[in-house]
Amino acid sequence: MKMFQPYLWRRCSIRSPALGRMLSRYAMNGGDGPHSYAQNSSYQKGFVDVAKPIIEEEISRKLDIKHLSSTFRIADFGCSTGHNSCAAMQIITEAIRRRFEIEGLISQIPNFYVFFNDKVTNDFNTLFNSLPRERLYGAAGVPGSFHGRRLPKAILDFAYSSCSLHWLSEVPKAVLDNTSPAWNQGKIHYAGARREVCEEYVNQFAKDMESFLDSRAEELVPGGLMALLVPAVPATWDPNSAYTMTTENYLFGTCFMDMAKTDENHQNKRLLLQGRFSKAKVDSFNIPVYFPIPQQFKAIIERNDKYTIERMEVLDNPGKRNLIGPKDRAAYLRAVSEEMLIDHFGSEIIEELFDRYTKKLEASPLFSDPDCDKSIIMFVLLQRKPESYCSAS
Repeated sequence: MKMFQPYLWRRCSIRSPALGRMLSRYAMNGGDGPHSYAQNSSYQKGFVDVAKPIIEEEISRKLDIKHLSSTFRIADFGCSTGHNSCAAMQIITEAIRRRFEIEGLISQIPNFYVFFNDKVTNDFNTLFNSLPRERLYGAAGVPGSFHGRRLPKAILDFAYSSCSLHWLSEVPKAVLDNTSPAWNQGKIHYAGARREVCEEYVNQFAKDMESFLDSRAEELVPGGLMALLVPAVPATWDPNSAYTMTTENYLFGTCFMDMAKTDENHQNKRLLLQGRFSKAKVDSFNIPVYFPIPQQFKAIIERNDKYTIERMEVLDNPGKRNLIGPKDRAAYLRAVSEEMLIDHFGSEIIEELFDRYTKKLEASPLFSDPDCDKSIIMFVLLQRKPESYCSAS
């Protein structure tokens, strides 16, 4: 078994003029402590688990191994601290190796290299420490936003992204502008907001997805494959008997407005304590995530002429059953949002904020039953078209 030493690709020669506007400083909680992403990402692990047989099947059917070079390069865009990413990379590399073995081409099994990409503040140290000792690939960290180019042209044979593309490159500007019809006053997300707010989020998601797809098209070799797993929601669901990730964001947002209000001492009817922060502070903050419905996601993919769609389907996430109670759900949200919240509101509000959120989850029986979670996963496998075909189309 080959032993590989990971390294960090510290500089990237490819820059996009839009990168300065991108929300590139926030990452998941690092380390392996009680609030870390490593300890609170079992929900996201469900994406890897449910996609495993699909990816193995598609590699066995679609990967053209007879025209591969001696080096096979893979990238995970949105790897975070590595626990789930490493599992996915093992699935992909082992499936490719098995394909060579089945074809009787053991001597031609290529050298595998994996580029782990995430934001510049991502905890790559934890990722490198999480790499399995017995693995088939060499590893490199590639910091920077995946909404733009990160790698040289035509370097990748396989691209992968799971539970990452719902993160936007930036909060839509109009939702924070108090002169705009889309100003999202009193809310931190588009859930439950006006139509104009929702439209701004939809447009930002479409713009970011197009940028992601175009960037990966530059980095993939012709015929290269890309597997995407994107958190999504159904077009409709009954809020009296079900919830989705957007429901949770709405509930989470009410905690901010509660903390911004003035508390009152009901015994003597005088003001006891001012809010922890102003309402204006809430109005200037929105969570940069969007969960598409299947029709929206499909339309965006179909508009891009650089790929053929090899497979697309809606999946259920078995990881939702790993969140067995309100405390687990709150811990999962804290692991992915704490850095962003501290940057805007300060660290002193975090414990109270998530305590309030946990109590609100506990107050609703819906959130104690994972089967009430109707959130879905959009899976798509794309193949890069030849350059000449793209130009002609």
